[in-house]
Amino acid sequence: MAIDLLNFFQATDPSRTLFISNAVDAKYYIDFSEVRGGDIINKLKQKITFFKPNEPTCTLFTGHIGCGKSTELLRLQAELENIGFQVVYFESSEDLEMTDVDIADVLLAIARRVSQSLDKITLAETSKLNELLQGAWKVLNSEVTGVKLKVPNLGDVGYSAEKEKVSLAFGIGEITTKTRNDPNLREKLNQYLGPQKTQLLEAINRELLEPAIAKLKQQGKKGLVVIVDNLDRIDNRVKSWGRPQQEYLFVDQGEFLTKLNCHLVYTMPLSLKFSNDYGTLTQRFPEDPKVLPMVPVQWPDGQVHEQGMTLLQQMVLARAFPDVPAAERLDRITEIFDSANTLDRLCYMSGGHVRDLLRLLNTLIMEEMTLPLSCDTLEQVIRARRNEMTMPISDDEWQLLRHVKQRKKVSDDQGYQKLIRSRFVFEYRDRGESWFDVNPILTEARELNS
Repeated sequence: MAIDLLNFFQATDPSRTLFISNAVDAKYYIDFSEVRGGDIINKLKQKITFFKPNEPTCTLFTGHIGCGKSTELLRLQAELENIGFQVVYFESSEDLEMTDVDIADVLLAIARRVSQSLDKITLAETSKLNELLQGAWKVLNSEVTGVKLKVPNLGDVGYSAEKEKVSLAFGIGEITTKTRNDPNLREKLNQYLGPQKTQLLEAINRELLEPAIAKLKQQGKKGLVVIVDNLDRIDNRVKSWGRPQQEYLFVDQGEFLTKLNCHLVYTMPLSLKFSNDYGTLTQRFPEDPKVLPMVPVQWPDGQVHEQGMTLLQQMVLARAFPDVPAAERLDRITEIFDSANTLDRLCYMSGGHVRDLLRLLNTLIMEEMTLPLSCDTLEQVIRARRNEMTMPISDDEWQLLRHVKQRKKVSDDQGYQKLIRSRFVFEYRDRGESWFDVNPILTEARELNS
């Protein structure tokens, strides 16, 4: 059967996150764990389900944006739910203003999402949480004239009129909605909640998480897991007192992130691994951050990484032939590309970054509008992408890139943080050891070889 070009195009949408619990998405999923230094998600699951099922845990999960973290975390959610855990997964970018995040914002977002997920569970009176939220309303109300901030149909924030059922999600949602797009209101809210973050944390634990877990276990659930995705995307602009936001949240306030009494997984900016404060960060959390590295396309000595390239090829072919066995897909490469070399070139130039691979492929399909896809058009797409990437790179950064190309290492220098954040440099792992290399899109740039 001929490939439907539109279906193939839609299947290669780089912004699409795979939901493993979805039968269609499951056919597209490729397990890269063998070439990524181990099955990180399985180790995370074992920690929660075997080693510490009845104790709070906290894990930081990091990697390049677009390397597949969300897909892996959704896989973790599905596997934990299958064995009886209540899992609250949410993208923090939907709840937070990513350019201006404070610890109280994160705690409130978690409380709101957990409360939403417990719609069939009635909890006891949340007096301390109610007091804190009422105080927040008063602060906001005093700062806004002509805007009615009293929650409609609520006697007290956090309660519905019907049977005194807890509605924390609604109360918190009203506050965060009002403040998200108004930096002045956000500042006032954090000035109020900041000094009381210990009380806020204790209230969330005692009045929400602990009773919720007890009720869940009465219903046969094994526990509560909260997965906070996209927190790695918070902006690193400098706070008003001079502290970069990422270091402030994960280092200065890291202890508060660990103190919620449930299983927690947060995504963390990869650039923090190369911060001067990384040593302090690792002291704030119970274990080192888990890193999801790139899929290797070559070894440090320049030799082709056969297994990594094979898995990347399967990732592409699965989008075209989801119902065809993996071995048989290889016989159908020329239905999609003018030659097997074109597929090799596509996979190599992605550097093993799964979203970049799909982005290149998706763009190639739009340019060609027909199959098979040609090598000549792929080279045009690569050149256009290289041109976009090289424009903002300074002379000093080119020098750093030359060092990475030669040494396969980076340091904690601020310049390297930017290279990592901008995906100019990728991290790879093999049997516990890591190495770094320049994004292959840039390796043919004349500036890198001059």
